[in-house]
Amino acid sequence: MSNRVVIQGVAGCFHDAAARQYFGKSEIETIPAETFPAMFESLEKDSSLLGIMAIENTIAGSILPNHDLLRKSNLQIVGEHKMRISHVLCALPGQNIDELSEVNSHPMALMQCEQYLRHHPNLRMVEKFDTAGAAMEIASKNLQGHAAVCGEYAANLYNLDILEKGIETNKRNFTRFLLLADSRIANRFKPVDDELDKASIEFTLPHTHGALSKILTILSFYDMNLSKIQSLPIIGREWEYRFYIDLTFENFERYRQAITAVRPLMNDFQVLGVYQECKNPVD
Repeated sequence: MSNRVVIQGVAGCFHDAAARQYFGKSEIETIPAETFPAMFESLEKDSSLLGIMAIENTIAGSILPNHDLLRKSNLQIVGEHKMRISHVLCALPGQNIDELSEVNSHPMALMQCEQYLRHHPNLRMVEKFDTAGAAMEIASKNLQGHAAVCGEYAANLYNLDILEKGIETNKRNFTRFLLLADSRIANRFKPVDDELDKASIEFTLPHTHGALSKILTILSFYDMNLSKIQSLPIIGREWEYRFYIDLTFENFERYRQAITAVRPLMNDFQVLGVYQECKNPVD
């Protein structure tokens, strides 16, 4: 039976591509959701579904609302995937760039390709909800004179001609995605304990002097490496924060000991997932 994975966006979007890269040759079915909250609603209604969600980007930083969606859900992180984000300019077959008057895409994608697009003043930038959605609309409506900025996978999926590849300004643009599963089935997708080397946790701390430094000191003692620490204000509790931490480690038993040691110092503690770290892509 193939895995069914909920994605934010339409077929061909970067979430779709990330899911297919993560599962490799395994058969999957992707299920589109218009927004991240809609994706979580789908996952809550059907515990057999998996989800894949962007959590941070090397240019734009953390996607803060997604941290909160995960915290409030019954989902666990069971894996991660890091993907290079590269954009192409594409249009209906047979068109060349001089015949185009408009370029459509998500505002973030247009911003990431601004330097290239400035060299083509004939292309009026028009924001759309989704990169792949822009490509799909051009193909389905046969929009002459329109181009899309999207991933190569989307351009090929909708049978558009690729006029230029790698048009993003910054070539070191990577997004980290989390694979999510209902807590009742999460163990099916986790590797064995010896292969676990990363954990995501969240907690609050008492509003006392040195509370965070004590946590960090204990984690360091147990050889936990903090690959990420993110704080978000707690609404209604002025100057208090919720912390999201990613830990990497070489020994799963040492990780368990570290959590046991710091747990009494934390409030609202939650393990969001223990999984295998994805190494950085080659390019």
